[in-house]
Amino acid sequence: MKLLDLSRKRCSIRKYDSRPVEDEKLDYILETARMAQSAVNYQPWYFLVIRQEAGRENVCKCYPREWMKPAPLYIVVCGDHQQSWKRPSDGKDHLDIDAGIATEHICLAAAELDLGCCCVCNFDKELFSKLFHLPEHIEPIAIMPVGYPTDPELFNTTPKKRKPLEELVIREKF
Repeated sequence: MKLLDLSRKRCSIRKYDSRPVEDEKLDYILETARMAQSAVNYQPWYFLVIRQEAGRENVCKCYPREWMKPAPLYIVVCGDHQQSWKRPSDGKDHLDIDAGIATEHICLAAAELDLGCCCVCNFDKELFSKLFHLPEHIEPIAIMPVGYPTDPELFNTTPKKRKPLEELVIREKF
């Protein structure tokens, strides 16, 4: 599938059946995330995979939404502030940018495999860090429920509102 077609297919799925995701598919998704670009190639990320019931229940304590519960697994993108590149001119930490790129690789790989995924950033970060024993310099950035959609047509029927290209592209200067 061409990247543009895959980008058009990808959407935030919020209806999962409980069928487990095969190890080969999970490994493929994680490998695509591993291959994501990062500033100075520092790769300041970890991918916390949560499949067991106790862990899944703890994730749902941090983001208590009913639609998340049926997902058979979560990939949590975590960033390491000790490993991330900081721009010398102003100290800007590129961790969020790097983690965002890896997160999108996860989303696209899941869609390629006909798996649903949703990037959840609105969760209790402190509670998550406590429940999963994250070191202080590791930040949970995004929770990604991954699983089979209850209906494969969700890829086609989920609204994908996007601004027209002419509203987004500025040529040469503002």
